[in-house]
Amino acid sequence: MAPAGAQELSRAQSRAILERVDALVTYPGEDFSAEYTVTEIRPGESPSRTVFVLFRRDAAASYTILIQEPTQDRGKGYLRIDDNLWLYDPVARRFTVVSASDRFENTGARNSDFNRSTLADDYRITGSDREQLGAYSTRVSDLEAIHDNVTFPIRRIWIDQNDLVRKVEDYSLARRHMRTTAIPNYQELGDRYVPTRIVIQDELRGREIDGQFRNQRTMIEVARPSFQEVPDMVFTRTFLERVGD
Repeated sequence: MAPAGAQELSRAQSRAILERVDALVTYPGEDFSAEYTVTEIRPGESPSRTVFVLFRRDAAASYTILIQEPTQDRGKGYLRIDDNLWLYDPVARRFTVVSASDRFENTGARNSDFNRSTLADDYRITGSDREQLGAYSTRVSDLEAIHDNVTFPIRRIWIDQNDLVRKVEDYSLARRHMRTTAIPNYQELGDRYVPTRIVIQDELRGREIDGQFRNQRTMIEVARPSFQEVPDMVFTRTFLERVGD
């Protein structure tokens, strides 16, 4: 997996690089909220859309997701506190324990994609090289998980000259290519950045159309990002129960 001519890094060098990447898109001093639109594009079918509001408190490793569209899922929500993640069904009025590695609403996104960035805590760089990625001069690095509590144990990431991730390839432990993610757009907020357009290509799902295999894709658009303080109540099961009624 290591790029040709890959540079070997010490554990300290590896962590320092990943900490810089994490720091730009992690907000430990503020709460974060935004509106997300997730569009699933399945070849040969009409696109489906999920709209939700995300509330995130990185200092506590917590987030709350409240789904607004489609209409039949309005009031459905997710609550993450540390390593615990629950899905709330307002129809059954019941919480179910789910995994961070599960697909989010059967799309190419995973529940872990909405958590704070923890690359430095989860991975080490096993090889690194330089590569031109479109308009970006990037460092492409191969990552290997340092514990089992990750969605993808092997990753390859492209980091631009500003320490922003522009592309990610995710692999299984058997090195099967699972998905490819592009992050073409970020919005700068103070000294931090918010990814506002994310494109995920599912390398396993798709169908053949006119003799050509077309991959299933997930488009994520982020609007109205904010660092305004979020009430503590939002990060509770009671909150989802109340707004889901």
